[in-house]
Amino acid sequence: MNLIKTKIKVLIVDDSAIVRKILKQQLDKCEDIEVIATAPDPFIARDKIVELKPDVITLDVEMPKMDGITFLKKIMQYYPMPVIILSSLTPQGSKTAMEALSAGAVEVISKPGSSYTVGQACENLIEKIRIASKANIKKTANLDNSDSKPLHMAETTNKIFAIGASTGGVQALTSVITRLPSNAPGTVIVQHMPAQFTSSFAERLNGLSAVHVKEAKNGDSVIPGQVLIAPGGFHMLLQRSGANYYVAIKDGPNVCHQKPSVEVLFNSVAKYAGANAVGAILTGMGNDGAKGLLSMRQNGAHTIAQDEASCIVFGMPKEAIKENAAEKIVSLNNIPQALLNFAVS
Repeated sequence: MNLIKTKIKVLIVDDSAIVRKILKQQLDKCEDIEVIATAPDPFIARDKIVELKPDVITLDVEMPKMDGITFLKKIMQYYPMPVIILSSLTPQGSKTAMEALSAGAVEVISKPGSSYTVGQACENLIEKIRIASKANIKKTANLDNSDSKPLHMAETTNKIFAIGASTGGVQALTSVITRLPSNAPGTVIVQHMPAQFTSSFAERLNGLSAVHVKEAKNGDSVIPGQVLIAPGGFHMLLQRSGANYYVAIKDGPNVCHQKPSVEVLFNSVAKYAGANAVGAILTGMGNDGAKGLLSMRQNGAHTIAQDEASCIVFGMPKEAIKENAAEKIVSLNNIPQALLNFAVS
C-alpha cells in the first residue's frame, strides 16, 4: 500500500512580484512543499488564510496597507500558525526582527544581499519551512505573564543558571527571564541566533526584566542579578577563577551544527560549576545541549527540560529527556520558579 505524503502548504506574502515569483519557483521544486498562493499585501493574505488554511506563511515586513509586524500580531491573535519573516534586514533593523520573534514568528530570515545569494536564501528558507511546519504554535501563541506572582528567594552568590534554547526560544526566554527577581543567580544563555540579533535581543529583554541582561563579552563576570547572552557566531564557555565565575567568548567550529552551541556552554558549566549550577533546556529543533545537560546532571547540577505541551518545537528537550539528562520536566510557565527552587535546595 502506497502512502501519499501530505505536502507543506505555504502562503507567500510579499509586495514584490519578483520576490513572489522567485520564491514560488524555488519552493515548488521541493517534493514536500507546495505554494498554494501568494499575496501582495496583508489584506489579500488574510482572505487566502481563511480560504486555503496554509501550514506556513512567509511574510515580508515593509508592505503597503499594513506592515508585516502588525499583520503578524493579528495572525497570532486570530489564526495562530507558523510564520517566517523574510525581510531585507540590516543590523540597524534587527530591532524589528526581535519584535517579530517576540510577536510569535518562528524564524526571521534576511533576503539576499551582497553576501547572501538567492540560492542560499532559498535553501535556508526551505529548511526553516520544514521546521516551522512542525511548530506547536497554537499552544504557545498567547503566552503572557499578566497573572504571574512575584518571585522571591534568598540571595545566593554561588549558583549559576545555564539555559539553552533554539526555535521558539525568544518567547520562551522572555517568559522565563522577565519573571526572575533582581537578585537571581548569575545566568548564562545560549539562544541560536545570528550575530546581528543577539545584542538587540539582550537590549529588549533588559528593558522588560528586573535582572540586567546584556550580550556577553569575553571576560564578563557571572554575578547575581545579571544575565549574559552568548553573541551570535561565537561559543560561550563558563570559566572560574577562585570563587568567581566569568565567561570566555571563543570562535571555533560549529558544535551540533550550531555556533553558539548549548552543548559547549553546558559542558563548561558541568566542569566549572558542578553542583552549584541549575540547567534548563527549552524549545528548539535538534539535539544541541542534550549530552551537555546530562554532563551537568552527572556532575551534581539540577536539570530541567521544558515539557512538550509548552514547546514550540519539542526537539532539544525531547533529546535531553531521552538521554535521562532532565531531573524534572516542567511547563514553561513553571520554569522560573523551578529554577529558583533548585537554586536554594
